[in-house]
Amino acid sequence: MTSKNLLPAAHDQFLGTLGLVGDGDWDKPTPCDKWLVCDLVAHLVSGERMVLALFGGASTEEARALIGSVRTDGDLPAELASGFAASRAAFDAPGALEQTVHHPVGDVTGAQLRDFRVGDVTLHAWDLARAIGADETLDPGLVEGVWAQLEPLSPVVASIGLFGEGPSGALGPDDALQRRLLDLTGRRP
Repeated sequence: MTSKNLLPAAHDQFLGTLGLVGDGDWDKPTPCDKWLVCDLVAHLVSGERMVLALFGGASTEEARALIGSVRTDGDLPAELASGFAASRAAFDAPGALEQTVHHPVGDVTGAQLRDFRVGDVTLHAWDLARAIGADETLDPGLVEGVWAQLEPLSPVVASIGLFGEGPSGALGPDDALQRRLLDLTGRRP
């Protein structure tokens, strides 16, 4: 799968699982500390809003203010589908991947921002599936793409603060790649 195809594939994976969320699922806990299903989806909505703000010239502080800014009582599936479509259009705009944006982690290119979004959406698709008891199998192309982004960070991933305790050290190269990716990011399937 090419880098350009990863983002739409991640969006499709997540929306497919989101379509399985029933009325009684929104208040179920997710593997993400203290997040319910509604919080997880709201997090992704705010991430897509941040993409648009960053491409619009938002400062690091303005981008940071968008984190956690989405209310959980709206039509989150519709907001997320709209946000996904808008961010894909922003990434597809001429020059977007070369543009420097002021992300909360520091200045990054549009291509790096796209990689961040692919990883976030892909990993949270697994979190959502786990929360609602759905099939947890991630698209193998997404797993390979996100692994390629994150594996070089494995020595420091625990210190980043975004992935819980980071890798457990209990898995090796013979374990399934999805399992190793989840473990690397602090998820213990």
